[in-house]
Amino acid sequence: MKRFVLVTVILVSIAAVSAAAAAELVRKESSHSVKETIDRLEAAVKERGLSVVVRVDHAAAAKKANLELRPTELIIFGSAAVGTPLIQAEQTMGLSLPIKALAWQDPQGKVWLGYDTPASVAADRGVPRDHSVIGKMDATLKTLAEAATKK
Repeated sequence: MKRFVLVTVILVSIAAVSAAAAAELVRKESSHSVKETIDRLEAAVKERGLSVVVRVDHAAAAKKANLELRPTELIIFGSAAVGTPLIQAEQTMGLSLPIKALAWQDPQGKVWLGYDTPASVAADRGVPRDHSVIGKMDATLKTLAEAATKK
């Protein structure tokens, strides 16, 4: 069952990335390892009453397939109270929600945290960038990213 859930999350993530190919990516350098960055992000998410849906350790999955990948972790999180109005505005927003954030180590050893801007994801799906929820999501993501990456 756990494997089924992981495969499903990966497939949904791939679909969302494909559909949101034009989304604007925010990259924030982290002062921490990939794992610690995601740990800190998860803690900040929970402190704000949001739900963590799943964490995916892409490097661990690659290792099980006898492949190498620098540290790379995905976390999917959100709030039905916040996301549902966007899905009501355009049901295909369900492909892009809950929110996804990725921490990765680049070839130079720097760690980054990235996420797609809510406005660009919404616009890709036909939801106006000025939808009432977008500003709230953007501000929350900036705060969460700061909490995850700061020293």
